[in-house]
Amino acid sequence: MSRPEFRVIDTGLRTGRQNIAFDAAMIEAHQTGAIGDSVRFIHFEPCALVGRHQDLSRELKLGFCAANNIQTVRRITGGGAIYMDQGQMGWSLVFSRKTLNISDLGELTRAICEAAAFGLSKLGIKAQFRPRNDIEVEGRKIGGSGGFFDGDTLFFQGTVLIDTDPSVMMQALNVAKAKLQKRDLDSATSRVTTLKQVLGEAPTISTIKQAMLMGFEEKLGISLRHASPSAEEERLAKQYFDEEIGQDEYVHEIDNADAQSDVLQGSHTGAGGTVEAFVRLEGQNNERLREVLFTGDFFVTPPRIVLDLESFLRRVETGKIPDAVHEFFAITEVDLLSIAPADFITALENACGGQ
Repeated sequence: MSRPEFRVIDTGLRTGRQNIAFDAAMIEAHQTGAIGDSVRFIHFEPCALVGRHQDLSRELKLGFCAANNIQTVRRITGGGAIYMDQGQMGWSLVFSRKTLNISDLGELTRAICEAAAFGLSKLGIKAQFRPRNDIEVEGRKIGGSGGFFDGDTLFFQGTVLIDTDPSVMMQALNVAKAKLQKRDLDSATSRVTTLKQVLGEAPTISTIKQAMLMGFEEKLGISLRHASPSAEEERLAKQYFDEEIGQDEYVHEIDNADAQSDVLQGSHTGAGGTVEAFVRLEGQNNERLREVLFTGDFFVTPPRIVLDLESFLRRVETGKIPDAVHEFFAITEVDLLSIAPADFITALENACGGQ
């Protein structure tokens, strides 16, 4: 039986927003058949990226980023905020649901991350997957990952810390104290490590890429073909950059969600991440939802489902929140990697309980 073939490309050094625009371009090109299943290696100029559903000012130290020429970026995937620079490398896979005969996103996450960890272990480290989406070496994070389905296309991405300064990373990000206490850590820098710290010397980019490709090839059962980015991908990437992803309006789409005095806030943290609900109420006794905004480091696939849920909940009576949320998910085709409807319900009820 022949192995599925993946094209391998490297898109070179780009800004964070340019790289995310290329992500979107690859997804569209794959959906239209312009490209086949692919592996991409990604290189970033200094940037701080928030997840698709995160509040910009809550997650990033915007003053530090501006003073140090660190571009702010909003990803098209969920998950938490990350910092990227030339001391790290990104990687992504774009492929069809049927390619690996695994349709569950959680199982795919494990398979892909274990393949990436297996490849990194060929460099002489003991890398392993740690649920829900990290790759670690002796308990310290050396890479993260995340992804989603868009129709038949899976987009999955990850990072590798090669030789970056964790202190700069943490000065750019707002890392919640609760997140550190959960792991019994004194500081965020003790949570991460780099290939240079582990090995004493940073491997070359080509060595890292070769090791990771060996891991994907061996553990995912695929064959590889090296190529260059296509003209169609570059055209689409420019379009996405110009019209949306490269623009400040998109990056600041969720920012200071609790700035208005009449906004109620509630949150819920579970095994799959944190959901925060920001709510405005209406009615004589504030008995209905006027507006709802969800933020957090959770993964929902496809990401636009969260926007649909927010719209669905408008004008819903606060006492009927559980019924409305369950109704939405009953009639909506959605893959939930990390959270469940109950997480949204609890965050909403916590917000409404604070009126």
